[in-house]
Amino acid sequence: MNTVLKMLCGGDRRSIGRSDEVVQIILLQPEEFDNLFQGFYDPDPIIKMRTADAVEKITAQKPDLLTPYKQNIMGLIEKTGQMEVQWHLVQILPRLPLTKAEIVNTYQMVEKYLTSSSAIVKTFTYQCFFELALQQPCLLSQTRKHLEIGIRSTTKAVRSRCRRLLKEIENYEER
Repeated sequence: MNTVLKMLCGGDRRSIGRSDEVVQIILLQPEEFDNLFQGFYDPDPIIKMRTADAVEKITAQKPDLLTPYKQNIMGLIEKTGQMEVQWHLVQILPRLPLTKAEIVNTYQMVEKYLTSSSAIVKTFTYQCFFELALQQPCLLSQTRKHLEIGIRSTTKAVRSRCRRLLKEIENYEER
């Protein structure tokens, strides 16, 4: 196991452990990003979760680091069942350099996340839909339908995010 992943070991799923330290290391040494990315394939769910957290935070500042991993991320979207990884992946997806066809395909792959038992996964999935729809406007209608269902959620966070995103769609369409 490489040094970066060793920093992500231990503890439980309620803690991000040392992932913020890993973020700082990778931001200063981007060549270490591959070592971090390998954590998505580690059998330890804590390492996977903390890897996802760190990758999401790093790529918010340096989205170009994702480019070589586009296919890997698509595979992770389809295969991962771990909710802590899912909610980070849907935040990462809109940062990928996707073609219009890939955006539509990705959107369809992510729709299954709406059946998650996690309100956090659902909330970030709605946000992902919105961001992908801004890149591919043919998805705005479908996004609006999803959001209209989401505002009837039993979860306050989901309802609130969906209401806000519906307003943003209206503002976008009025321009």
